[in-house]
Amino acid sequence: MARLADYFVLVGYDHDKRGSGDGQGRIIQRFPEKEWEDNPFPQGIQLFCQPSGWHLVLERKSPNFFVAVLTDINSERHYCACFTFWEAVESLQPPKNHTNDIDDEEDSKFVQAPQLFAPKSLVLVSQLDHTEVFRNCLGLIYTIYIDGLNFPLETVIGNLLTCIIPITGGSQRTISLGAGDRQVIQTPVNDALPVSGCSVALLLKQLGISNVLELFCAALTEHKILFLSSSYQRLTEACRALLALMFPLKYSFTYIPILPAQLLEVLSSPTPFIIGIHSSFRAEMQDLLDVIVADLDGGTVVIPECIHISVLPEPHLLQTQTALSMVLDPELEYADHAFPPSSTSASSMKFQDKEIRAVFLRLFAQLLQGYRWCLQIIRIHPEPVIRFHKVAFLAQRGLVDDDFLTKVLEGMAFARFVSERGSPYRPCDLFDELVANEIERIRLEEGNAQKVLKHVKEISEQLHRNENPYPAVAMHKIHKPKEGSHLRVQQSTFPHLDEGTVQWIIDQATAKLKNAPPAVKAEMKCVAPMGPPSATMIDQNGIVLANSARRLEVVRNCITYIFENKMLEAKKLLPAMLRALKGRAARQCLTQELNSHVLQNRAVLDHQQFDYIVRMMNSALQDCTPLDEHLVAAALLPLVTAFCRKLGSGVTQFAYSCVQEHLVWTSLQFWEAMFYSDVQNHIRALYLEVDVDHPSETGCDNEKQQRSALEVAAEQLRMWPTRSKEKQQELIDKEESIVYSQAIHYGNRLTYLLLPLDTSKNRLLRSTAVGDLESVSNSFVTNSIAGSVAESYDTESGFEDAETSDVANSVVRFINRFVDKVCTESGVSNDHLKALHTNLPDIVQMHIETLDAVHRESKRHPAIQKPKLLRPALLVGEELVMEALRVTLMPDGREESVGGSLGGPPIMPAEGAIFLTTYRIIFKGAPVETLAGEQTVMRSFPVASFTKEKKISQQDFQDVLQLRSSTFQLMKITFDDEVASEMVEIFRKHIHKLRYPQYVHYTFAFTVGQSPKQVVESKQKEKNPSLRTMSKNIMKNAKKTIGRQYVTRKKYTPPTWDQRASPAHGDNLEQISVSEEIEQSALTLSSTIKSDKSTMSHMVERACCRDYQRLGLGTLSNSLTRSKNEPFRITTVNRMYSVCRSYPSLLIIPQTIQDSTMQRISRCYKQNRFPVVCWRNSRTKAVLLRSAGLHGKSVVGLFKSQNAPAADSSQTDSTSLAQEKYLQAVINSMPHYADTGGRNTLSGFTSAHMNSSGKWGSIRGSGRLSAYSLNSDIGLRLAGKETLSQQVNGGLSDSLYFRQPRAGLYIIGEKSQLKGAKQDPSQQWEVVPIEIFDVRHVKTSFKKLMKACVPSSASTDPNQSYHRSLEESDWLSQLHKLLQVSVLVVELLDNGSSVLISLEDGWDVTTQVVSLVQLLSDQHYRTLEGFRLLVEKEWLSFGHRFSHRGAQTMTSQSSGFTPVFLQFLDCVHQIHLQFPMEFEFSLHYLKFLAYHYVSNRFRTFLLDSDHERIELGLMYEEKGEKKTPHAYKSVWDYIDRLNKKTPIFFNYLYAPEDGEVLRPYSNISNLKVWDYYTHETLSEGPPYDWELVYGRTEQMDDGERADTVAPRTRRKIVWPCYDNKNKIEPDAISKLLEEMQLLESELGQVPDKWKETWDKIKTTQRTESKQEGKHLSSSSLLMSSSLSHHRRSQCVYLHEAAVGSTLNLSLDTDSSTASTPSSGVMGRKSTSTLYSQFQTSESEHRSYEGILYKRGALLKAWKSRWFVLDKTKHQLRYYDSKSDTDMKGIVDLTEVESVTLGTAALGAPKNIEDKAFFDLKTTKRVYNFCAQDSQSAQQWIDKIQSCLSDA
Repeated sequence: MARLADYFVLVGYDHDKRGSGDGQGRIIQRFPEKEWEDNPFPQGIQLFCQPSGWHLVLERKSPNFFVAVLTDINSERHYCACFTFWEAVESLQPPKNHTNDIDDEEDSKFVQAPQLFAPKSLVLVSQLDHTEVFRNCLGLIYTIYIDGLNFPLETVIGNLLTCIIPITGGSQRTISLGAGDRQVIQTPVNDALPVSGCSVALLLKQLGISNVLELFCAALTEHKILFLSSSYQRLTEACRALLALMFPLKYSFTYIPILPAQLLEVLSSPTPFIIGIHSSFRAEMQDLLDVIVADLDGGTVVIPECIHISVLPEPHLLQTQTALSMVLDPELEYADHAFPPSSTSASSMKFQDKEIRAVFLRLFAQLLQGYRWCLQIIRIHPEPVIRFHKVAFLAQRGLVDDDFLTKVLEGMAFARFVSERGSPYRPCDLFDELVANEIERIRLEEGNAQKVLKHVKEISEQLHRNENPYPAVAMHKIHKPKEGSHLRVQQSTFPHLDEGTVQWIIDQATAKLKNAPPAVKAEMKCVAPMGPPSATMIDQNGIVLANSARRLEVVRNCITYIFENKMLEAKKLLPAMLRALKGRAARQCLTQELNSHVLQNRAVLDHQQFDYIVRMMNSALQDCTPLDEHLVAAALLPLVTAFCRKLGSGVTQFAYSCVQEHLVWTSLQFWEAMFYSDVQNHIRALYLEVDVDHPSETGCDNEKQQRSALEVAAEQLRMWPTRSKEKQQELIDKEESIVYSQAIHYGNRLTYLLLPLDTSKNRLLRSTAVGDLESVSNSFVTNSIAGSVAESYDTESGFEDAETSDVANSVVRFINRFVDKVCTESGVSNDHLKALHTNLPDIVQMHIETLDAVHRESKRHPAIQKPKLLRPALLVGEELVMEALRVTLMPDGREESVGGSLGGPPIMPAEGAIFLTTYRIIFKGAPVETLAGEQTVMRSFPVASFTKEKKISQQDFQDVLQLRSSTFQLMKITFDDEVASEMVEIFRKHIHKLRYPQYVHYTFAFTVGQSPKQVVESKQKEKNPSLRTMSKNIMKNAKKTIGRQYVTRKKYTPPTWDQRASPAHGDNLEQISVSEEIEQSALTLSSTIKSDKSTMSHMVERACCRDYQRLGLGTLSNSLTRSKNEPFRITTVNRMYSVCRSYPSLLIIPQTIQDSTMQRISRCYKQNRFPVVCWRNSRTKAVLLRSAGLHGKSVVGLFKSQNAPAADSSQTDSTSLAQEKYLQAVINSMPHYADTGGRNTLSGFTSAHMNSSGKWGSIRGSGRLSAYSLNSDIGLRLAGKETLSQQVNGGLSDSLYFRQPRAGLYIIGEKSQLKGAKQDPSQQWEVVPIEIFDVRHVKTSFKKLMKACVPSSASTDPNQSYHRSLEESDWLSQLHKLLQVSVLVVELLDNGSSVLISLEDGWDVTTQVVSLVQLLSDQHYRTLEGFRLLVEKEWLSFGHRFSHRGAQTMTSQSSGFTPVFLQFLDCVHQIHLQFPMEFEFSLHYLKFLAYHYVSNRFRTFLLDSDHERIELGLMYEEKGEKKTPHAYKSVWDYIDRLNKKTPIFFNYLYAPEDGEVLRPYSNISNLKVWDYYTHETLSEGPPYDWELVYGRTEQMDDGERADTVAPRTRRKIVWPCYDNKNKIEPDAISKLLEEMQLLESELGQVPDKWKETWDKIKTTQRTESKQEGKHLSSSSLLMSSSLSHHRRSQCVYLHEAAVGSTLNLSLDTDSSTASTPSSGVMGRKSTSTLYSQFQTSESEHRSYEGILYKRGALLKAWKSRWFVLDKTKHQLRYYDSKSDTDMKGIVDLTEVESVTLGTAALGAPKNIEDKAFFDLKTTKRVYNFCAQDSQSAQQWIDKIQSCLSDA
């Protein structure tokens, strides 16, 4: 029984506080004034009467009613029914004080009439929720007041406050308040079931099914929920409905259905809540980022982005949605029927409400089925103590990974559910019946809509009967006010009530209650039904089920083999078993099988058995999810204390010392669950024994033995009142002793699994919170999974006291915490608890002493079957820095090595050792996978390429050390237990020491093969550098060298150190032999230049000088004999490196520029890198210049007009003038610009100048592009303004021609530097600003590229896929920019404009662009020798900062690794892919350079400039010093030697066209990722150290192979990423060359060099070509068309790797299917090209042949050649001699315009008559020939004319 209402309150507007902002309410009267003892008056009730605030209004409103809910400090809810009406405000106070909305004139008219109305509330406070009763009672009071009924209000209120009604039981109570009224109050049958009325149906109607389900899930998973509505009562109803849906769970957080405006800050609280607010406060919600907002009026639910709501698991979600649809819209099922049933309308709101709740009750019954089987009863007496085993419940249901159910079980609502419903003997309700008895019915009916709906209606009827057990009887009689009574003008205020009268009525009723007998509520307790246990979880995936039986068979067989000592069989099955243990069923099978081999709690094994069992246990624990791990650990816990091995007399090692590395052992949750489970079993056994001693009359013994612990507990609770007090106390003591003994037992178990075998390990892990009670776990890592349990970090045995106590203390602290928690919850007495705390340190100490002996013996015991360490082969001079460290190489993000989608056995992880040498970091080992165990795994990279070290902490293993290299290699290693931590630290320090030496001469390239004494120390550097600065000076005598092309070289003898240190004498000048006779006077040197002969001889041979001579740029002449028609000269102004330290000593400048002005010009440029000529176009005579960017102040001078008068003769003006003269001299060097003297157009060019030969990306294309096919404004294109049409493939459009005048010189500069500068139209040069990336972007891009190509771990995030990462790196974008700029510079040069590249400091991007331009324009640089020359000239001599960019020493470590040179090589690779026939070298050559430019094996790429190399003596020793047979100091010497030995660097497709200019496509879609970044060969390591990979004879190494070798077979399985495919199956040509050499060796002949054999074969093939060429093959058509680069030949298979190419065609041709030409401009097809692709078996046709002298094109020297006129092929070919088979050149007769007699030219052969000369003019050039005599010359003219006329 309870009071209907506890308090009646009259709350009104507080007129005393009207002036200050918002109004306030105040309690006018309260009854009773004295608080009830059992129910104090709730504070702040006036806030809830007007939730939106107390405001005066202008119009009288209709009365309203709502129920607010207040929660007190004891979590008791008080229902506040508020009835509000409005009263007129007294007119004594001027209205203007109340409002500003009415002006003064109106105020004066209505002075007497009231204008404002104030709210007043009648409030009932009750602990019962009877909304309609409260509405009627307050309505009655208001009616009496407003209509003036003749009933005293005090009597009515007194009767209301003294009305007593039952709380539950289903009875009806009729009440009357003494005003002629009558009401019937219906109580629910069971108050455990919530009363919802129609609120749930209303909520579904307002929000819809989907939104309500989201709110339902959000409430259960403890999110913040906010309801919005303009109706307060709707807010209360919605909140009540949500709570009703959550039944049987009860909401335990903040619950405020109506929140007052003054308390809105509650919404910012961190705890979950369900709150309702008026929709007028919607704007206040903008800042709430973690609140789910449900708008009841709008029907929407807004979930913030940062919130993830866990949804119901399937199929429950779909089933619930379907059932709700059937309830709310029964017509839906029949909507499509042709004849729908007539009566399918939905139930009334009241019944619909219960049907909806029935659906959710069924849902909870399904979700929580079998929950009682996971309850653990710890104590029965004196009070039941029950816990829920969450992990077991989830595992039984197969929902371990389900997010929703996990969160529900961890929530406070479920904790309260367990505490209230866990007891086995208690009152039961509808939910208990459902979850116990209806589960099977629910399962069977799923999918049958009619049966589901029937069941829902059955449940809903029970819910409805609970609220309405009797049919409704119309017995209500309530007075209601008359219509419009609240609008009456003259109304009296609510009267003041007499407190005494009301109190007297209350006192009278209280006195009667005291005299009445107390009402005793009979509690209907019963045994809570257990229900069916959860079915064992079955995998839903059919494939998994099919495989599971086979896996379980593998597990059983493997364990059987182990215990039968069939170790070989077990070893074969072990990898498969370890993989099988990833499945839950296999792990369960493992524990069952191991249990069957335990006899009397002990199983003694031998060492190998022990090792295998431990590996299985570790594997089972590693592959679990965190929750699943608890179950596996629980099953293994008894086993790890049972399996053991004997180490010696009296020393036994148990398995627990080898499985301690898993975090589960330090989870308090796990240990508690295990403890409670064991306690429950003992409690159950206790009471089963008690029942045996005192048999009851019910049931037989078998039934009792099968009863669960809860059933036993229920029986004991039922019988408890009948037992004597002595018996009760005896049972309490027995229960406590069980808990106490189990606490001691678990103290021992915790000690076993927390104390490490070697406590000294903890010293290393002290920083990782070893002593932290939460994380003691991972600190105690002992032995690896490999099974070595005998090793430790320290070599010493025993413990120091301090360490022992430290380890012991951490373990004791953890165990104490565990004991405190479980014993307190289990009701252990304080005395027992103290005894436990006292004994624990002794238990730990005793175990430490036991482990001491085990540890000592285990160290003596040899490791079990650790793989033998394989030693790697080393280079000559490469020495080990550290001995092998045993490690495991872990897999990284590259899936090739782990099987994965590519197939094959997993090669990773691999066991082996890591070696650190002076040159490399090497891993060598064998895969852990037995099926791949016979293979050898090699992974290495040079120490100099090491870029980053990273430690990765992993749960399953020890810390992983990750080493990353700039050669795109990654090593993730874990060190074995035998490796001490000190050795790991030493290893890391040695890596850093070798990677960043203090000086460059401490690198491997210098120290190889030398003792430290021979290393030149920095203090021994040459102080007087004058000798060495001569090494780049070169001079040439013009008078004596006409007709001579080659410089006769003398052998270089290096000067001794004494000679280098002393000044040389002036008479020791080198005579550079350029002819048989040379005069000493012809060589004039500056008096300051001093050198010896050997030094000057070496200077002539330097790369720059050789190239300048080839290009015709450099002349060795003095100023008196300087040829006026030679526009450029070699200057020695930088011979002392005084002008620019990063430039070479010899430079090319215009002839007219004096050396004295160069110093001034250099000041204008960064790093003093002034413009110098580096290449000249032999056809257009345009030159390519390079320099650094201009200084800011120098930019202005560049744009001044050369004719502008100078303001003064300041130094700045003279510098600018000198700069202008320099640029003008460059322009004047080009003949067509020198003649016109101004900016001229291309119209002045002759056809000879303008025939631009070029090739767009193709395998072979001979379509020519006219010079007029360039775009109209190169400047715009270079500046990045895409205003002109471009082809989609990145090439140029051919539709536009030059229409504007062109500049003589284009200066390519940085856009940021040239911003705002204006061009002077009178100048003949044009500055083109471009946007180019800087080296910082290259560095960042390279890091991202490495992570994309060699990821450290496999990524499951689609946003981190390989292609996405590649795109984000911007590497291909930078290649695109470089190629784009280079191609456009090539266009400019090819069309007669010179170009100056003036970017950044002139040594990074400038070098890249200049090198690419020369490579594209000059086919000489596409040969092996030419490419070497290009790199030596542009990269080494011109001072690319290799040491700085490569961070080669300690001083440059901070700058980081920036691979500028690698980017250049990648660009060359892209060009090579598009033009595979234009390069003599293979792609492997580029990879070789990419690898060794960072490897520091050679000295070539060390240091930053020639100046630094001379200081260290590097410029002399390359050719001078005697080399050891294998140690090469120059990479070029190494390449030359290797190239003579093997065609590894040669491109078999090499078939260049004369004068071909390449224009590659540069769009990103045309670029490919270089396989150098992604490919690796694990069988032998990187293939770039030839001696290590190819130099050794292949033989079977005992250490690298298994004991038994299978019979040799010709079949070879090639694995991706493991085998070197080109080595195992070389391409056809390499294979044939190799076989030829073998055959020659077998025949006793001396094998020819491969190049000689290759040249012979090529010549033989030419002589066998067909004479008839009328029918052209498809391949020749292909070769004559301009193919786009991606049209690869189907008959050509290119191995872009170590050993060349596979060709299914003749060696000199490219066979292909016919293909359509690209959209390029098609020129006239070259007949020679067509015929050169057409081979025949007949001999070569020679129409006429003989000796002619031919004048050279570049150096104009006359050479004797053997000429052959071929009428069939329409060619004039020439050879060195008659017997020579290698053609030197070819003249296509289709291009011949005329053949005429010529005149004798300078340098012609002597004693030849004038008429013996004749000229052959073609579209390209004019050939000058000289025959033996005039008759022979005439014969040649006639033959050629005849051939032309035949055509």
